Amino acid sequence: MSAAEYEQVAALAKSLSRLEKIQLIEEVMATLKQELTGTDTDELSENPKPRRSAYGILADLGPAPSAEDIDEVRKEVWKNFPREDI
Repeated sequence: MSAAEYEQVAALAKSLSRLEKIQLIEEVMATLKQELTGTDTDELSENPKPRRSAYGILADLGPAPSAEDIDEVRKEVWKNFPREDI
């Protein structure tokens, strides 16, 4: 939405009565709730959009490092801390 379109919508909303503003807010809130809960519908059909699972999204990176590997690297990184020459 361009700035000009936004200004037009805002001006129209300001011209509504209090009751009409409440009805508009309720309608916008219902639309937001649908979008946030994932029940929004496809523009061409009434079927809900399928959601892709994030499970396994990092599987191509291989297995996670073991606790022992993490401990070993941590010891190596911190072995010279604090340094006396600084």
